[in-house]
Amino acid sequence: MQSYNEFAGVYSLLLTPFNEDRSIDYKAYENYVEWQASFAPQHLFAVCGSSEMSTLKADERLKLASLAVKRAGGIPVFATANLEPSWYAQIDEVKAMEDTGVRGLVFVTKGYGDDPERLYTYLMELASHTELPVLLYEFPGLQPHLMPAEVYGKLAQSGKFVGIKDTTCRMPMIKEKIAVQGDSNVLQANIPYLYEAYEAGARGVVATPTTCGTPLFVKMWKEFTEGDMEAARRTHEHICLLDDAIGEGFCASAKYLASLLGAPMNWYTRGTHNLNAQRLKAIEVFCGWAKYNGIL
Repeated sequence: MQSYNEFAGVYSLLLTPFNEDRSIDYKAYENYVEWQASFAPQHLFAVCGSSEMSTLKADERLKLASLAVKRAGGIPVFATANLEPSWYAQIDEVKAMEDTGVRGLVFVTKGYGDDPERLYTYLMELASHTELPVLLYEFPGLQPHLMPAEVYGKLAQSGKFVGIKDTTCRMPMIKEKIAVQGDSNVLQANIPYLYEAYEAGARGVVATPTTCGTPLFVKMWKEFTEGDMEAARRTHEHICLLDDAIGEGFCASAKYLASLLGAPMNWYTRGTHNLNAQRLKAIEVFCGWAKYNGIL
């Protein structure tokens, strides 16, 4: 069995439930956080892409992070902390997010992916304003978002950055980061390549289906780290089916599936997602199959 550091493993993403008027349903959110925590992932990730963080106001993001900490049952919570547009507002945001009690911050690459020197300098300077560990996130909502491996390697060597949510979705680029990760953790977001990435040396997962399928990811991580490769491959197959089941209309689809599985919430989003009767039925059929077969 290989030993992993405290920032490896499964990061379960947190959805944001909304009322019909698209205000946040904080009660449903608190219940949902407890439901996610009950599956014992290594970490929870609040204020993420799946949380629809780009549509949330600063005070909403802080409240969601704070509630996640309170309802997580001791599981470490990470949250994105550099979404504000201006530099000084980001410094304030970092400090305010730190005050919520999260155990780590997440920095998006802020659209600087095509300027390696600027990206490195920006992230190092912003990290100097917090004492918390920082996870990097190639957030597709701010492009160009992909981080060159050489930049990641330099950031990892600083000791301040404990990992990266890699969203390249290409094994050669994933392997480039793994080659320079050192003591940090390349965390995989792409589902079809998840098992292959683990084999190559990725040290965890931060992927959209964790919003409603955490038990599968916890199971696969345990199987893989304990050396039961055949079981991990089989569980990966189930994860791929889950990914396909919620792919169309995410994250509304994930909200509906989570509700069917035990975390009641509306499937409304602040985006343009709309689940018609046929789509809802397809999710219900998948959920019934997964329950019957003991998968979820």
